[in-house]
Amino acid sequence: MASAAESSGGATATRRVLMFPLPFQGHLNPMLQLADVLHARGLRVTIFHAAFNAPDPERYPAGYRFVPVGAGVPTADLVPTGSNADFAGAVLRINERLQAPFQDSLRAVLEEDEEGAAVCLVLDSNLRGMQVVADRLGVPTLVLRTAGAACLVAFMAFPALCDKGLLPPQDHSQLNMPLDDLQPLRVRDMVFSTTSPHETISTCLECIVESVRCSSGVIFSTFCDLEDVELQKVNDSVGVPVYAIGPLHKISSGPQSSLLAPDRTCLDWLDKQEDESVLFVSFGSLASMDKEELMETALGLANSRIPFLWVIRHDLLHGSEKVGLPDGFEEAVQGTGMVVSWAPQQEVLGHQAVGGFWTHNGWNSTLESISEGVPMLCRPHFADQMINARYVQEVWKIGFELEGKLERGEIERNVRNLLCQEVGGEMRRRAKDLKDKATRCIKKGGSSQTRVDLLVNFITSLPSSI
Repeated sequence: MASAAESSGGATATRRVLMFPLPFQGHLNPMLQLADVLHARGLRVTIFHAAFNAPDPERYPAGYRFVPVGAGVPTADLVPTGSNADFAGAVLRINERLQAPFQDSLRAVLEEDEEGAAVCLVLDSNLRGMQVVADRLGVPTLVLRTAGAACLVAFMAFPALCDKGLLPPQDHSQLNMPLDDLQPLRVRDMVFSTTSPHETISTCLECIVESVRCSSGVIFSTFCDLEDVELQKVNDSVGVPVYAIGPLHKISSGPQSSLLAPDRTCLDWLDKQEDESVLFVSFGSLASMDKEELMETALGLANSRIPFLWVIRHDLLHGSEKVGLPDGFEEAVQGTGMVVSWAPQQEVLGHQAVGGFWTHNGWNSTLESISEGVPMLCRPHFADQMINARYVQEVWKIGFELEGKLERGEIERNVRNLLCQEVGGEMRRRAKDLKDKATRCIKKGGSSQTRVDLLVNFITSLPSSI
């Protein structure tokens, strides 16, 4: 840390980076990880955050400042829950309602900063409205994409697919149509929500792409060996510098920013299992399922006879705060299965006992699995998850998608394929190769570490007074 400040003539120690994450778990994590990376290079950090799903300032060291935005703003329709929620609409409403309060907060922070040390604002690419405010007040912006590069390539192609009449699809016969310019994606992989109106999705994606093009640079938690082709497409299209500095969770040593308290007893349970024998099952912080899907999942896991660790959030079941498992389930899996309300996912995936991951394929989960060399059973729900799952299966070949209606026999067969069969073993070997590449890229001289240097150099080259 001292060497970073010294290398820039001590200037970093007096400079402050402003940051604004989208207030959802999968977006907070990478932004706060990025904050830790910049703080470790000697920069001070100010985090603007919505009044809901707020990070805990007590967990962060000196050099951080937390500024709530929009206290008193109605939030009931800003916190989507479940796979069928209107996420795109919630994002647009967050921008609309927080824009004016953010302008007041940003102006106050800039006026209070006696040293004039704030140099730029790093914001989530979903917060185009906050970028407009920053531009109005003369603050340069950098954009953090919390999904992969392939996702942004797809977002940029969305309007052309609409113009061709492919989106929204007119009937089921179109869903499996391959998209030649976006291989290996199909039309179905671009249906980001079945509940948000098409116009809402189009507007949301347009704002995301605008935020990138109107920024001074775009930051990805990905690495060149994983998405080299897609990163080049982004670089060729957006006209701003591209910084692939991931996996962010591997270069950040800051506190975990989970909004849910993890049950750490699962780590003791994993210690008692054989190496690469356990299937970890978790569908993230937002995805949900109906009662029949829950029952079939439970019975499929039990019938597989494969040891499993299953995360069942209190709100995993559509429209219910209580999750009931089949009669006799606990007795059937006693000694081979464990159910927790939340888990320390990075530690679980890094545990030697875990041999597979049944995931919703949010980008954080996908990247964390890749970083630990764990193959995946994919069950995407919405947003970029279908794109990520498609790349897992068709490009990286480190997992496969569980498609169609969940049925206990298919679940049992696929779980056993991943954990016990040669096809799963081959996927595990490829996943471990990607793990090695992810490890190399964050070491000194690696592609991600080099781009962190470039990012910090760019930030410290900005005028120290706005």
